[in-house]
Amino acid sequence: QVQLVESGGGLVQAGGSLRLSCAASGGTFSSYSMGWFRQAPGKEREFVTVISNSGVTYDGDSVKGRFTSSRENAKNTVYLQMDSLKPEDTAVYYCAARSGRYVSRSYTSYEYWGQGTQVTVSS
Repeated sequence: QVQLVESGGGLVQAGGSLRLSCAASGGTFSSYSMGWFRQAPGKEREFVTVISNSGVTYDGDSVKGRFTSSRENAKNTVYLQMDSLKPEDTAVYYCAARSGRYVSRSYTSYEYWGQGTQVTVSS
């Protein structure tokens, strides 16, 4: 069983930056691909980005060029650096883990989820 805990959310002005962290425990972190998703009130959960177990990243269209995911296997942690934030980025952000070497943009493919962290971007 893998436990995921996100941190780093908060309130930021448009154009600002935040870095989210997701700490994992209870599994072989280096073997998992790690995804980031977000969900705004009244909307479906949206794919943000994924980093494979080999460190290759794939970004969602709405965050391409602004958000960057990275991982530090020695610390069992994945990061989401968010720059040039916009009010429409306001959501609860979740990290998720998927076993195996194939990545996925579908939230239904992920086995483990964190509790989420709120990001609010003011205009």
